[in-house]
Amino acid sequence: MTEEGTLSYGTNIDVRSAAGPVGAATPTCQLRDVLDRVGDKWSVLVMALLGDGPRRYSELQRGIEGISQRMLTLTLRSLERDGLVVRTVTPSSPPRVDYSLTPVGRTLSTEVGSLIRWAEAHRDYVAQSRAHYDEQ
Repeated sequence: MTEEGTLSYGTNIDVRSAAGPVGAATPTCQLRDVLDRVGDKWSVLVMALLGDGPRRYSELQRGIEGISQRMLTLTLRSLERDGLVVRTVTPSSPPRVDYSLTPVGRTLSTEVGSLIRWAEAHRDYVAQSRAHYDEQ
């Protein structure tokens, strides 16, 4: 965001002073839609695991504490729909299903990795800030 409150990533979208309702076809709404997908907690964690290489469904589920089977399935389907993850079925008995990042997904994985490293480095600070705020 710039000082004026506009996004400056390839376009200038004033997110604070929209002249009326923002429709689904507007750049702001489309950007929010993408950010909602790639910024939700489960997608970030799935992308981080897949950044190390292809994984089977069970490996992803074991690697993400607290995710339900339904939520993992929905997250993988959404990431696949958005072109960030590819699902590969290998015919065998039982069939083997692997998930991996697409080339575009790999570019996002780099950014997600940076976000996770930042969160790990600053989680104590955030926890202390929350405790301090809650005391006031």
